[in-house]
Amino acid sequence: MLVIIGTIRLPAHRLDEARPAMQTMVSASRAEPGCLEYSYAQDVLDSGLIRVTEVWSDRAALEAHFRSPHIADWRASWAALGIGDRNLVLYEAGDARPS
Repeated sequence: MLVIIGTIRLPAHRLDEARPAMQTMVSASRAEPGCLEYSYAQDVLDSGLIRVTEVWSDRAALEAHFRSPHIADWRASWAALGIGDRNLVLYEAGDARPS
């Protein structure tokens, strides 16, 4: 299992403009084979900070995600939305179990 945790940053005043593109990205990613979780969440203390959480079943699923049309569209929208700071980290995880 692969887990990606991190952040993207955009100007807070562009959040409403960015929301449809983020919703499209999240919905399309969740529909992909091997996507176990995919979410964006606005930080409650820093309105321009979006927290990203992704969980993928395996490397093949993640690689297919990277080649998907919706990720290309999302990345193409970054300049217009003012998204400039992106910090995502990939972790390899074992089997999930309740804590």
